[in-house]
Amino acid sequence: MEHISHTHVEVNGLKLHVAEIGTGPKVVLFLHGFPQIWYTWSYQMIAVAKAGYRAIAYDFRGYGLSELPAEPEKGGFIDLVEDTIALLDTLGISKAFLVGTDLGSFPAYMIAVLYPERVTSLVSLGVPFRLPGPRDDIDLMPEGFYCKRWQEPGRAEADFGRFDVKTVIKNIYILFSGTKPPTAREDQEIMDMVDPSTPLPPWFSEEDLAVYASLYEKSGFRYSLQVPYSTNVADYGGEGLCS
Repeated sequence: MEHISHTHVEVNGLKLHVAEIGTGPKVVLFLHGFPQIWYTWSYQMIAVAKAGYRAIAYDFRGYGLSELPAEPEKGGFIDLVEDTIALLDTLGISKAFLVGTDLGSFPAYMIAVLYPERVTSLVSLGVPFRLPGPRDDIDLMPEGFYCKRWQEPGRAEADFGRFDVKTVIKNIYILFSGTKPPTAREDQEIMDMVDPSTPLPPWFSEEDLAVYASLYEKSGFRYSLQVPYSTNVADYGGEGLCS
């Protein structure tokens, strides 16, 4: 793989891990989802750099190699917006192409609304734009739907805590490579939906799994379950990513 440089940048009192490649005058900033980290974008970063752009991806606060905030239970999407703007300021970048996926789409949308002068263009994967405000979509989902389970205080933490980090990551990628979102039976936890003998999806290698596991060994899942799943996102609307 092409050389991607790594550094830590102090942003809003936290040291955030930043990956970068390319030296073009135009910047593409990649915003990851869950259970993703900067590495999710590694191949896209290389392609973008070869096309003449400066490609940047960073681990959100509490994810991967970035520092965990002192009070993770108070985290929200607006923190990711403020971190992203502060990171651009620190790096001396006035405008960027934003590419967000999953939870990363929300700060991308919010930045485009709140700071339109900082956005050249925006690409979103997996999550459509929606206006701020309460939503009741989650109420239409069955009780075993993964979002409902992961929004219950302590339930996902207890479910994940029965396994090592590598197994949790493997299970999540197996579950979400299926044709339907994970929905457990009443007597079943989300992690128990995966047969241990199930192989990884063909697009997710053992090397990829090892990288993800090593980074989540450092950060744990405390903040990544708070944001996006358990946070009161009055700053965007609803109760977490799925509502």
